[in-house]
Parts: sequence; structure tokens; C-alpha cells
Amino acid sequence: MPTIEVTELVDGIPQPVSITKIFERKKRAVLFAVPGAFTPGCSKTHLPGYVSDSSALKEAGVDAIACLSVNDPFVMDAWGKQHGADKAGIRMLADPAGKLAEAIGTLFDAKAVLGNMRCRRFSMIIEDNKVVAFNLEQSGEMACSLSNQLFDQLKQL
Repeated sequence: MPTIEVTELVDGIPQPVSITKIFERKKRAVLFAVPGAFTPGCSKTHLPGYVSDSSALKEAGVDAIACLSVNDPFVMDAWGKQHGADKAGIRMLADPAGKLAEAIGTLFDAKAVLGNMRCRRFSMIIEDNKVVAFNLEQSGEMACSLSNQLFDQLKQL
């Protein structure tokens, strides 16, 4: 994982945090990204799937789950609370300038629809700050990065 800071809202205050610090003491973690908070597919399917599968993912050996989007931390926090991500233990990470998305090659131009550059939809399994599985969606698709797709990968690791 690149040593890039993202932002997380903590007690109502935006806090920068290195993505590697988030996962440094985690044996196994899941990071998934969406193009935009409060967008239809992300709100109806992607985030709710991780919320409902969070316990099963933890039972499968996942120590931490985080969601990333090129949004501001206030939006990510509100969206997460609306879907129960906080109660499910999912960290809501903002990449407002798209620096992490750019570093891992997932930044794309969504200005026509979402107003700025955004992150392509993906999921990854991280072990000791190393990506051991990476599922990058093709444009407009939502399949390989969903929470239910990770269980077979977790068994194989």
C-alpha cells in the first residue's frame, strides 16, 4: 500500500490518516472503493452488502473493513451512518483530492456525471499492508468487488 493520507471524520473533525497506518497492525483487512457516496449503486448495493456481511467477513478472518471514495469526510461519515457502517465497524475514508486513487491507478474522469475525478469501484484484501487480492470493476459494472465475492478469495489465502 502506498503511504498516502486519506481523511476520516473523528468526533466531527476531519483527521488525516496514512492508509498504511490504518492497516499496519491488521493481519488481514478489506478495503473497498466506490465512485460516490449517496449514488444509486453504491447506496443500494455496494455499501449495504459490506454492512450486512461485516460479521461474516470478520468470522472469515478479516480484522478491519474500510470504504473509500473521492468525497469529503463529512459526506462519507453521513453516508456511512445512514447505512449503519459505523455500527458494523466499517471505517469511512475520504480521498478528497483522489491521491490514493491516483496512486493505485483507479482514478477516472467522472466530471460529466459526478462533477470531478473519482475512484473506480474495487475491493482488495490486504495482509500486512500488502495487497494480496485486487478486484477492479470494469466501467459501469458491479460484481467482482461486492462483499459476497470475497469469501472464496479469503478461503484461498
